[in-house]
Amino acid sequence: MRPIRYTDEMIEEFKREGYWTDEVFTDFWERNARELGDREALVDSKYRVTWKQAWKLLNNLAYAWVSLGIPKDSRIIIQAPNSVYGFIARIAADRAGLISLTVYPYLREKELTYMVERTEAIAVAIPHIYRKFNYLEMYKELQKTSPYLKYFFLFEEEVPEGAPEGSYSLIKLANQDVDESKYKELDARRFSPYYDVGLLTSTTGTTGLPKLVEWPIASRVCTSKARVDIWHLTKDDITVAIAPHAGGAAGTLTYFAAPLVGAKTVMMEEFDPEGALKLIEKEKATAIGVVPTHLVRMLEVDETKYDLSSLRFIRSAGGYLPPQVAEEAERRYKAIITSDLGTQDVGSVSGCTIDDPGEIRRRTVGKMLPGNKVKLLDDNGNEVKEGEPGQLWFRGPHAPAGYYRDPESTASVFDKDGWTTTGDIVKSEDGFLWIMGRAKDMIIRGGQNIYPAEIEGILNEHPKVANVAIVGYPDKEMGERACAYVVLKPGETFTKEEMVDFLKSKKLAAFKLPERLEIVESLPIVGDSGKVDKKALKADIEKKVAGG
Repeated sequence: MRPIRYTDEMIEEFKREGYWTDEVFTDFWERNARELGDREALVDSKYRVTWKQAWKLLNNLAYAWVSLGIPKDSRIIIQAPNSVYGFIARIAADRAGLISLTVYPYLREKELTYMVERTEAIAVAIPHIYRKFNYLEMYKELQKTSPYLKYFFLFEEEVPEGAPEGSYSLIKLANQDVDESKYKELDARRFSPYYDVGLLTSTTGTTGLPKLVEWPIASRVCTSKARVDIWHLTKDDITVAIAPHAGGAAGTLTYFAAPLVGAKTVMMEEFDPEGALKLIEKEKATAIGVVPTHLVRMLEVDETKYDLSSLRFIRSAGGYLPPQVAEEAERRYKAIITSDLGTQDVGSVSGCTIDDPGEIRRRTVGKMLPGNKVKLLDDNGNEVKEGEPGQLWFRGPHAPAGYYRDPESTASVFDKDGWTTTGDIVKSEDGFLWIMGRAKDMIIRGGQNIYPAEIEGILNEHPKVANVAIVGYPDKEMGERACAYVVLKPGETFTKEEMVDFLKSKKLAAFKLPERLEIVESLPIVGDSGKVDKKALKADIEKKVAGG
């Protein structure tokens, strides 16, 4: 299945410049099995497997899928909690030439109906019951509306009674006795890193329904190599997926980057802050993938009870991490916080290295990844001067092919030459990108632009403030005004006057001062993503303003 956006000229450009290679992800698993065979590759609370064992498991599973007659390029939805076999299913799909879409466990019928029908998925890999929810029953209902859905592969050692036809134990299939000489039959199913769609990811659209993004494997391998370099990742690292591996916060570190160097990955199935620290100590973790919410909750625990000396860096993504939280985590855990910029829609843009100074790592999203070109444009499409804010546009080898089988939507995001925008307003200083806010979140007060991230960054420095989000609300006189939603540290009080005085002391322009303050216990987030749900906050403040 040819990626819809990448032309032969673009492919040859990225190959010629050395950013795209002939490698697919299974190549690294095969190499690790050969060179690091007896070292542990994957660990969860129930299973521990070596690279040699992992290679056998994924080949057995891929061979089983092919033996069932599932055609190459068929789509498979993998809805897996953090687990060894969740990882095995993802890489087995790559080996079998099946286009995988890995999604969060919390998704339900509304989103999944669209995904199943849009992809014409022939199979799903799912738990039977997880967190007291019956996934098998849900997909049985979804099968009624999809004529393509035929197979249910369960992360269970036994298929439950009453399971629909086409149900199999994924664990049994992966552990069957297959003559290893038959693995060569899978070579004919190998994806082209350039000319095939190798996997899909999902992103939430403005309607609330997911958008599906298609990727050639060369693009994901390219980005994974860049992350390996930024993090100085080696085979001696032990990475931990604390956030769901289906998302970028943990998945980029563990599923995509770790196997490139043979680093071990440990899965935390159920997050709790104390359990996370125990797991770091037990497994001697050197790197963890979290969303900001996880880190904030972990910092509520007394870390001195645990030996965290192995921890080298923390990859926090999927939402805004307040600088003071990053600073506190670095001080208490003696580990480096990294930050970067990227989205599922347009790909990876930039990143900080673990060698960058703390102020840079905590307040910028680093420099452009190798191969990426950038331009910052004003409202008229002209490039801005160094140090001035502009909307970020970039082009490079780290981007997806576009929206799945949807040229029209793809053309609205990528121009014919491959340029696209994250929608962020940024400024560039010495090559480092400073996020000022999202273009869509920008507040226009009396004709003057207010960038929420700028105010949020300053307010987060206040000793009483635990978290903050700035949103706009309609105003008859000014068009829009700014409201600060603030979460306080335990036992604190905070007034609008304190807020304004603090912002003035930081030399913030008067028109940027929030004109409302709302104290809340917590900020709403989108699912398990860790991202602040600003749509919910805007709806809340608009309702309050309308009500006087």
